[in-house]
Amino acid sequence: MELLLVTSAFCGACTRTRAVVAEAVELIPGATFAEFDVARDPDEAEALDIRFTPTVLIRDDAGIEVFRAEGVPTVPQVLVAAARAFPEPAATDAGIGSVPSGEGGGR
Repeated sequence: MELLLVTSAFCGACTRTRAVVAEAVELIPGATFAEFDVARDPDEAEALDIRFTPTVLIRDDAGIEVFRAEGVPTVPQVLVAAARAFPEPAATDAGIGSVPSGEGGGR
């Protein structure tokens, strides 16, 4: 999973957002952090449809955007959004609706 912070040189809120994202990345196993400035890479900003800074994007391991926040999110907001980037656990039939042996036999 990647957390991408889009900033600009004249963005006062970008400093606060950087701190929020950095804290969230430390709490998310396997997460990576990247940042780019819209003035230095306007083509990338246009390709990502960036309209405001700061903007935080979260992409899953396939590179699919699962979250976008314009402005300063909170750490809990980033963590909840990041949970969407984790793959769904594989569903198994084992144990669904069954009673462990020796329990609930009801004699």
